Amino acid sequence: MKSDRSVDHQGYFVRHFACSGLLGVTILLGLSGPIYAQPQPPTISERQYRVLSVTGQGVENIQTTEAQVRLGVEVQGKTAEVVQQQVASRSAAVVSLLKSRKVDKLETTGINLRPNYSSNNGQRRLVGYRGSNVVSFRVDIASAGALMDDTVKAGASRIDNVSFVATEDAIATAQKQALTKATQDAQAQARAVLSALNLSPQDVISIQINGANAPVPPPVPFQTTSMLRGEAASTPVVGGEQTVRASVTLHIRY
Repeated sequence: MKSDRSVDHQGYFVRHFACSGLLGVTILLGLSGPIYAQPQPPTISERQYRVLSVTGQGVENIQTTEAQVRLGVEVQGKTAEVVQQQVASRSAAVVSLLKSRKVDKLETTGINLRPNYSSNNGQRRLVGYRGSNVVSFRVDIASAGALMDDTVKAGASRIDNVSFVATEDAIATAQKQALTKATQDAQAQARAVLSALNLSPQDVISIQINGANAPVPPPVPFQTTSMLRGEAASTPVVGGEQTVRASVTLHIRY
């Protein structure tokens, strides 16, 4: 039996045996153990972070400068046709006055016509109709009282609501200021907590602005008694402050 030896490309000795009258046999002799891939260090995304979550609050108070007014015409009469005609005529006069004063956001908020009944011994009897037309608008606070008095002279017979609001630009500016305060508050909280634990903040890995699509803060209501007494003096209207709030959550690695 003869043999010859060679080395293959994978690092194994290959000994070929040739035997008379027998099939050739190939034996692989390993020079070393199997070769494994070396483990790679974990990527940044695979590392586990210690994270502190804190939520800060910010509040900004701004002066209201506009009055949001809702008023209208209300008429009672014997027939629906007469009531509707009177409501339409007086409402047109009120709207014309408001347009001439260039009020903002003028719109109709309600039109109503309904029957009036009286009850006697359990019996209901139609006695007439009641109709109304209500509009809303915005005007600067300084001229709101005199304007409401003028609408009463033009035909308005009811003032449903008066509230105070800041301008949209003022509210937008206040929201940014409130967000700044909320962020600073969250950072201060994080520093206080980590300092108490002898830890140090690293970097902010996530920021959440809570209620980013929240509606504009509600207007400040105007509390008043009857405003349709017809005194010669203008109806007094005094604004107040409007509060804008913001909340920010920070996720801080430490």
